[in-house]
Amino acid sequence: MNVLVLGGAGYIGSVLVPELLAENYRVKVVDNFIYDQNSLAGICNNSLFNVEKADVRNWDAIKHHVSSADIIIPLAGLVGAPLCDRNPIDASLVNLEHPLRLLRSLSNDQKVIMPTTESAYGSNSSGECSEGTPINPLSTYAKDKAIVETALLQRSNSVSLRFATVFGMSPRMRLDLLINDFVWKAVKEGTIVIYEGHFKRTCLHVRDAARAIIHGFKLPDGVYNVGAFSASKIEICEAIKNHVPFSYVEMDAGKDPDQRNYEVSSKKLLNTNYEFLHTLDDGIIELVKGYKMLKNTRYGNV
Repeated sequence: MNVLVLGGAGYIGSVLVPELLAENYRVKVVDNFIYDQNSLAGICNNSLFNVEKADVRNWDAIKHHVSSADIIIPLAGLVGAPLCDRNPIDASLVNLEHPLRLLRSLSNDQKVIMPTTESAYGSNSSGECSEGTPINPLSTYAKDKAIVETALLQRSNSVSLRFATVFGMSPRMRLDLLINDFVWKAVKEGTIVIYEGHFKRTCLHVRDAARAIIHGFKLPDGVYNVGAFSASKIEICEAIKNHVPFSYVEMDAGKDPDQRNYEVSSKKLLNTNYEFLHTLDDGIIELVKGYKMLKNTRYGNV
């Protein structure tokens, strides 16, 4: 089975690809290595692994890799609202035009496992969001993901995994994710300032995200929420205080630029015999340990 991972040297891909190789899949990664990362260096000795440096915006450079794959996992993207707002043209090319062209090029027997985003739920106070809850994307990033998901579901052999906010250590680390950022500030600065601390977010450990993608190989077509637990910003801070001595202050005035506030149900996925293995405490413990090795803040998408 030939698996193509586009953007496979990123935060999630760097955890996913070794797991795929452990399952004896033949894996090819296409990545432009924009962050100068060497996060896949440790698996170059594996005969099942191959890697190509190419930009997904250059269709001529990637089309022959796409045509030879049995399963395609599109991870390439400018991820997160701040990065997309800073680079709107590149964001449109990578997050919207590239995946739409990719989907048009595929044959019906090629399966796509596409991580999308629970950011599409935006701000929803009507209880837990299921896959049938109307979406309300607030950022350009989330809106583009919603458009691509609609196109994805118009073809057979397609699974959309709506990922929650991911956290945890990865060989291609990101510090600009909510829990990762909070733990970094607790460890390195000793203080966190939060706005709208009651806002809730559903979260997902990066290793559970990778496992969910592999689980997706055998899932029926459709949309699946992938989130292990929901927590408010204050609840996350309190959990971090169990492991790191620090203080946090909730500001009474002002708004967080990120207005996402939702809880998501993953019952549909859990009913397929998937299990989340990593808790918030697990992630905090590994982040505290991992941050002893990180000396600067270059580990992010912004």
